[in-house]
Amino acid sequence: MTALIRHSAFLLMTALVGLVFLTPARAANLDRLEAFLEVTGFDVALESIRLSAENAPNMIGLEADDFGSEWTRLVEDVFDTEQMHGMALEILSQTLDDDLLTHAVDFYASDLGQRLVVAENASHMKEDEDLKTESGEAIVAGLVRIGSPRLEELKRLNKATGSEDASVRAIQEVQVRFLMAAASAGVIELRMEEADLRESLKAQEGELRRGMQMAGLSGSAYTYQAFSHADITAYADALEHPKMQRVYELMNAVQFEIMANRYEAVAQRMQSLQPSQDL
Repeated sequence: MTALIRHSAFLLMTALVGLVFLTPARAANLDRLEAFLEVTGFDVALESIRLSAENAPNMIGLEADDFGSEWTRLVEDVFDTEQMHGMALEILSQTLDDDLLTHAVDFYASDLGQRLVVAENASHMKEDEDLKTESGEAIVAGLVRIGSPRLEELKRLNKATGSEDASVRAIQEVQVRFLMAAASAGVIELRMEEADLRESLKAQEGELRRGMQMAGLSGSAYTYQAFSHADITAYADALEHPKMQRVYELMNAVQFEIMANRYEAVAQRMQSLQPSQDL
């Protein structure tokens, strides 16, 4: 996994404003990228980043409910779907070449690919995470009990998408950037340097990784419960192709860079919020 892509405020401005001044070739490329986002379901995955925002206050010992309706308004503003979509287009336009794009679209445009995207989109946007987790864990327990080979295929899926490594690195990066931004904005007092904070999170990586393995397995069990064993195997085979590996490496990097960027923005805006309770 490559390091998460870092982009400046200038690049973000380009993503949102520079699209007005397009050459025909540039417009055609963006059309292909738009099609890529839709057919792979990556556009919905980006939109689902907003659902994770309720966890942001937990990093500083608060709850989203502590801020009442102010938090909802802040999240809707900072995690604006069009803005995140524009950021993704700008990054992918510089990193995703035509060969990789075509390879991914060919698979996801197939019958199996489209059925998978429908299931993944529904799973991404399901707001009741507790219910999804409980259901997934129950499915995994059942597979273990009967010794089903499906369990190993689900593990192949997670490994092929790089979800575990990507999620661990993303959580660490988001935490660091959120806490540093919160400290810079005066929201919290951080009594350690960035390097020390990273080292502290690194020391907890083993426990985090075990948690991500369990969460990833139950999540996949839930998402793909309606698919046959042959479908799961075919999907794992497709994801293990070197070109698809590179596509997922880029998509993970884009998704988690946008998440970290938006969490930084939340931290900076939290200075103007006051814990409250709706009447």
